Amino acid sequence: MTSGRVNPNFRLEDQGIAGLGQVHYNLLEPALIEAAVLRGEGHMGQGGSFLVTTGKFTGRSPKDKHVVKTATTADTIWWDNNAAMSSEGFDALYADMTAHMQGRDMFVQDLVAGADAALSIKMRMVTELAWHGLFIRHLLRRPDRAALDTFVADYTVINCPSFKADPVRHNCRSETVIAMNFDRKLILIGGTEYAGENKKSVFTLLNYLLPEKGVMPMHCSANHAIGNPVDTAVFFGLSGTGKTTLSADPARTLIGDDEHGWSDRGTFNFEGGCYAKTINLSAEAEPEIYATTSRFGTVVENMIFDPETFELDFNDSRLTENMRCAYPLDAISNASDTGLGGHPKNIILLTCDAFGVLPPISRLTPAQAMYHFLSGFTAKAPGTERGVVEPEPTFSTCFGAPFMPRRPEVYGKLLQEKIARHGATCWLVNTGWTGGAYGVGKRMPIKATRALLTAALDGSLNDAVFRKDVNFGFEVPVSVPGVDDSLMNPRTTWADPAQYDAQAAKLVGMFAKNFEKYVSFVDDDVKAVAIG
Repeated sequence: MTSGRVNPNFRLEDQGIAGLGQVHYNLLEPALIEAAVLRGEGHMGQGGSFLVTTGKFTGRSPKDKHVVKTATTADTIWWDNNAAMSSEGFDALYADMTAHMQGRDMFVQDLVAGADAALSIKMRMVTELAWHGLFIRHLLRRPDRAALDTFVADYTVINCPSFKADPVRHNCRSETVIAMNFDRKLILIGGTEYAGENKKSVFTLLNYLLPEKGVMPMHCSANHAIGNPVDTAVFFGLSGTGKTTLSADPARTLIGDDEHGWSDRGTFNFEGGCYAKTINLSAEAEPEIYATTSRFGTVVENMIFDPETFELDFNDSRLTENMRCAYPLDAISNASDTGLGGHPKNIILLTCDAFGVLPPISRLTPAQAMYHFLSGFTAKAPGTERGVVEPEPTFSTCFGAPFMPRRPEVYGKLLQEKIARHGATCWLVNTGWTGGAYGVGKRMPIKATRALLTAALDGSLNDAVFRKDVNFGFEVPVSVPGVDDSLMNPRTTWADPAQYDAQAAKLVGMFAKNFEKYVSFVDDDVKAVAIG
């Protein structure tokens, strides 16, 4: 049995997947929520949101992500960063997963990844959980209903959390598996209910496909000046550095909060929604994102709530620090209707420095931008993960190593070429600690960060007086209107400047050690930055 709108010539049976229970094609939000509630997948929250927990997996499982090694991929995949799976293992995995699905109801969403129609790909998302269908319907782009009558997917994702992989039979690491077969245009996900695996599998796919077309895929948020897409800014950053918060500036138009491409025509969003972190979210600091948590259809993931009133607790991280909500872009009043922007005029590299060393904003040369892009630095604060008791550096190349199937130089050279061609101004912004490391100092004031970004994006910051940072060599503004001057020189915010110097030397050493693996392919200008 089937329900919903679908191309009659492109049902799952036509893809060789038969013997299922009821297949629900392209249900809209009310029907997906109704199905999820009836199936006991979660709870209806305030305002019609959907509240769900994801079991033992409250984040991605990057070590369980595999790429099938074939003649096509053998020389194109960054195997040091991507676990290989044999074709035989994948074939057995597919056979066993589809056999496991026999008699089970499944939910299908036919969606699009990429706002640029010339570069977009059609995705069929097959999910065992109704709320996963709701989630990915928010996060990807929804074609017109009439287009579903002729929709034929380029790639298919099958997500079956109740299926457990066999590491020996399926040539994988554990019972949890994310297996990408670029030749068969098929991605299989099993053993995890965490919804983010759906969207990140599509992002990884685009990161593989687009460089061959000269397009730079970016783990970044983006916005542009109201009424002026030519004035576009992109914000690279790892989770927790502020991509979503800082790009959702009411004085600018939001293009998207996480994944974009940079083509010869400009910037374009891969997605149709946002997946925002909600820990410590407040109506005062981020009113529009906060409002989405009580909006009809929003997926609220892994948040503690009152069992009687369903009121959310934004400060209780017992389940995870990685609590999130998923909603369509049109929930944000200043979101772009097209998901398109111009060539980035400003490139912001975001970092959350828990060591308390980096200044709140620095201007980078193109070579310095490449150094920090390939470094992809942020820091874990104590308490964010089990066993983290002091600040720990995280170097995730291109600000998204888990999603990069190709070698980092592929993405680095693309970015370098585009910066040179279009003349973007590059900035490093620290949203982490000042006045000392985590536990001693304090978090960089969000008002100061916003003021600095405003000055960078409107061009006024270029007129400031700059000093050269003695540790990293980039330029730091001495004074910026509306920002406490003491913040601009982090050394003066420490009670003991000698302790700052020691911490700075330690961090510089960490950068240098991490960058050793990139020296063989960067140009002389970037090498000079690395050497110092």
